[in-house]
Amino acid sequence: MWLVAPALTFLGLFFLIPLALVLGGSFYEPGTGLTWAAYGKVVGDPVAQRAFWRTLRVAGVVTLLAVLLCYPAAYAASRVTSPARRTLLVSLVILPLMTSPVARTYAWLVVMGRYGLINESLRALQLASRPVPILYTETAVVVGLLQLFSPLMMLALMSAFENVPREVVLAARSLGASEWQLFRRVLVPLTAEGLVVGGTLVFTGSVTAYVTPAVLGGPRQLLLSTLLYQKASVTLDWQAATVIAVIMLATTLAASTILRRGATASAARGRPA
Repeated sequence: MWLVAPALTFLGLFFLIPLALVLGGSFYEPGTGLTWAAYGKVVGDPVAQRAFWRTLRVAGVVTLLAVLLCYPAAYAASRVTSPARRTLLVSLVILPLMTSPVARTYAWLVVMGRYGLINESLRALQLASRPVPILYTETAVVVGLLQLFSPLMMLALMSAFENVPREVVLAARSLGASEWQLFRRVLVPLTAEGLVVGGTLVFTGSVTAYVTPAVLGGPRQLLLSTLLYQKASVTLDWQAATVIAVIMLATTLAASTILRRGATASAARGRPA
């Protein structure tokens, strides 16, 4: 018990107590006491509703694209047998994480700006006569978040594939399993935990990210994170900001639970009867 006391103390001071203060602050209103009024005000606000659904849509699309792009890449990386090449691949995946998210986000301004690389290329190829509006759109936010968090998905899947025995794949193929059956009945159940970890990290990061939506989306593409900033720093409505923070926390916990249950169901379907 005494051995875990420092860890429990650290967890209580820097996680549990701040979390309790946030939850309590969302229900407490000076002069009134405990009330649900702040939740009703935020939930009934059309701007907050649009920001909530846009956040879910963006985070869901980013997570889905990350799975579609990183799953085959992680599978291909797992088949590399050379230790030097494997180390190089891992280093290339980790390298973007060593760069500031702010710098990585602002770099997209050079690419997607009105006179950026994409628009200049389109005009040089005579595919567009005027600049195409790319910045300050939902697509720009999705691209920025995908570039920001896909390395996390890649690392989670690479770790999961490393734990898949090669003999299992060879046995499935020797028994006549097609590529689709190998993918659905063998690889997905055995790498489900990696999908859950990667999906949780990408979805949670997309829901809570602020710099990328603020820079690439602007005020027209309001997400919960940027709405929280406006409530806390512009209108100084701290209780509404606290309610939004609680909603973001509940959203990420619900998404993690859904992903974990889906992975459990997938693993159960993959087991032999």
